[in-house]
Amino acid sequence: MVSKAPFYFAVLVLIVVGIVMSIVRHQTYGVPWIPGETRQIWDIEATIEFTARGGSVRASLAAPNTQSGFTLINESASSPGYGVSFLDGQDQRRVEWSIREAIGPQTIYYRTQFLVDENANSNESPPAGEFPQPNLPGPEISAGQALVQQARERSADNLSFTRELIKAINDPESQNSSLVLHSTSKVNALYILLSMAEIHSRVVGVIELEDGRRRQDIQSMIEVWSGSDWQLFSPLAQEISSTDNLLIWDQSNVSLIDIVGGSNSSTTFSMIVRNISATEATSSKVEADGLLNFSIHSLPLAEQAMFQTIMMIPIGALIVVFLRVIIGIKTSGTFMPVLIAVAFVQTQLLTGIVGFLLIVGTGLFIRSYLSRLNLLLVARISAVIIAVILIISMFTVVAFKIGLTEGLSITFFPMIILSWTIERMSILWEEEGAKEVMMQGGGSLLTAVLVYLAMTNEYLQHVTFNFIGIQLIVLAIILVLGTYTGYRLTELRRFKPLTKD
Repeated sequence: MVSKAPFYFAVLVLIVVGIVMSIVRHQTYGVPWIPGETRQIWDIEATIEFTARGGSVRASLAAPNTQSGFTLINESASSPGYGVSFLDGQDQRRVEWSIREAIGPQTIYYRTQFLVDENANSNESPPAGEFPQPNLPGPEISAGQALVQQARERSADNLSFTRELIKAINDPESQNSSLVLHSTSKVNALYILLSMAEIHSRVVGVIELEDGRRRQDIQSMIEVWSGSDWQLFSPLAQEISSTDNLLIWDQSNVSLIDIVGGSNSSTTFSMIVRNISATEATSSKVEADGLLNFSIHSLPLAEQAMFQTIMMIPIGALIVVFLRVIIGIKTSGTFMPVLIAVAFVQTQLLTGIVGFLLIVGTGLFIRSYLSRLNLLLVARISAVIIAVILIISMFTVVAFKIGLTEGLSITFFPMIILSWTIERMSILWEEEGAKEVMMQGGGSLLTAVLVYLAMTNEYLQHVTFNFIGIQLIVLAIILVLGTYTGYRLTELRRFKPLTKD
């Protein structure tokens, strides 16, 4: 006897792989488990204004990138007459505009879109190397060392150390903090003190996200390396700043905007937020991820719509297997009900049922006449196919003439499958009688209706299209059902007399 252990191991592997793929899909791309959820996209526009002196001009703006909580999905620049380049530097992305000659007031725009994404992460670690030495007079260095020593005694890690430093430099009664702040700002003083304590930090330019906000200025904050990730602090607050509405725009701490050939420059930010469906969000993130993405969402929309139906066919196959193997419902053909259900999706249920009964009923009548001619099988099937085409054409024209536009969708029925169904039912009528034809025909129609209800279920459509791992789980269940050799539920009536005895 052949051991089934490898078979059940393979089934277990399919289930585990399917679950893992689905979880990774959810965590990596943020695809929700339940349909109907929406995601937020922030449209942010930077407006750069300056005065050109009359010669060549080059303007360079710091540009943001994907970061914790936000995924960059699109960016563009609007600058008539200017050439535009997107530069990826080691420390900071920048957008550069250039023109041979310009004079007078100039306005250029940079627009970017960020998807609110809790799974986004820049995965950037602090650079290795020595910490910069503070360029301060001796008394200020001594005051800074005193603040560092005080904060170290009252803290346990990098984050609590930073909170103690912020508390110290905001203390109006502290002479040490007043001395350190004499020649520098609070954010730069905090950066200097953290460097003295050999804690990785960086000054960043941050914008606060507020729907409908116009002409907002950038503000300086500091990021501190906790040992595993970067945490954002404001020099005015002791607690870690919530990053839900804060977007880091400039990480270079060099310059937000550089203008060569111009003066009096200013940069302001405007923003709006909009909600999109989870499917649109997933497609946007897939496109932003680049080349190595084999998701269905990377296909054109027309092909995605086609796959949305194709991915439901395994669910229909599972229903057919369950009804035939466990319940014992007879159908005409193995998976003909699935194809009929696909047609029902296009025609709507009531129109599809009426069309199916009309086509099969009329086809059986024509087939009964053809059987008297003793034609060969190939010729008979071909004649039935042509008859089905004529029937569908006639019903479609009649439906259009009497104003039943729903009847036009009857052309979605699979003609070849219907022809074979008519042929099989006709032979079954001759061999088993009308009762068996009614049982198989009714079973096929019932199965097709159940498959249609599953294929039009919003939740099933969502999970099968967005989580391809579900297909592996369905395959594993079908394989397990295929090993069942017990009694079907419809066969239990054979043993009903035994219960009376």
